[in-house]
Amino acid sequence: MLSRRSALAALPASLLSRAALAQSAWPSRAINIIVPFGPGGGTDILARLLAQHLAPALGQSVVVDNRAGATGTVGMAALARSRPDGYTLAVAPNGTFAMAPPLLSLPYDNDRAFAPIGLLATNAMFVCVHPQAPWRSLAELLDAARAQPGQLTYASSGAGATNHLGVELMLDMSGTQMTHVSYRSAAQAAQAVMTREAAISLADAAVALPYLRSGELRALAVTSVERSSKMPDVPTVAEGGLAGYRATVDLGLFAPAGTPQPILDRLADEARRAMLSDEMKSRLDSLAMDAIGGRPAEFAAYQAGESRKWAELIRRRNIRLE
Repeated sequence: MLSRRSALAALPASLLSRAALAQSAWPSRAINIIVPFGPGGGTDILARLLAQHLAPALGQSVVVDNRAGATGTVGMAALARSRPDGYTLAVAPNGTFAMAPPLLSLPYDNDRAFAPIGLLATNAMFVCVHPQAPWRSLAELLDAARAQPGQLTYASSGAGATNHLGVELMLDMSGTQMTHVSYRSAAQAAQAVMTREAAISLADAAVALPYLRSGELRALAVTSVERSSKMPDVPTVAEGGLAGYRATVDLGLFAPAGTPQPILDRLADEARRAMLSDEMKSRLDSLAMDAIGGRPAEFAAYQAGESRKWAELIRRRNIRLE
């Protein structure tokens, strides 16, 4: 039998270096989490909450690094260029890792540049209309759109945004037409419905719930697979007649491709533990988010499915950035 030294000598240098890295005392210094958006948004808040949980668990400081630009792809490009050593991670929504790539020319291979660690949390969107709008259900809204092709308008936070593509998926599945009106933020899109500049908008729970509870907006449906615990009386889009529909804001944790598996496993375990803690669930509930705490294999399958789903929709609908 080969001696241990002879066996190690026979291994490729790349495998040896990865094995040595995985067996070293990781982490031995601070870890950076890239957020591909500016401070204060849902992705940034979630990343900072995660950092607070990871720091004591890993015994090192965890720093959030905001790298905004190009629908989040500037930050993801920075992650793709980082050394795969477990010291640079990113928290990103599916709008960045699944929806943006078919719309943009990227400086990285979206399918190969990253190692998915786990889905962290999800945020449903509500189909919002003015409280005095004539439609009492999603089916009635779609019937009106079908009778007046292109006459009804929908507001979004920009071409390629989750609330833009979410409506496009709804129109695609129902065979209807509406006219897109782009605003600078989801809050402005919701305001456009309140002032009747637009007929509808998809608004994520964090934006929509205050207006829904105050009566300034009315929800026809929720975009998640199951009804929202925040407003359980609101039916899902699937219940409204579009079986199989789902369009949610889902946030995941990534590392650069090539990061040693033992490090990915440790990060996945700690992230899952953090997300499913009672404290984190309570904090996320106040942000209208739901914790997932998914595993790497589940996330990889989810990412592949999301990327395929949105790329096909963008191609069918001939969607372009404005």
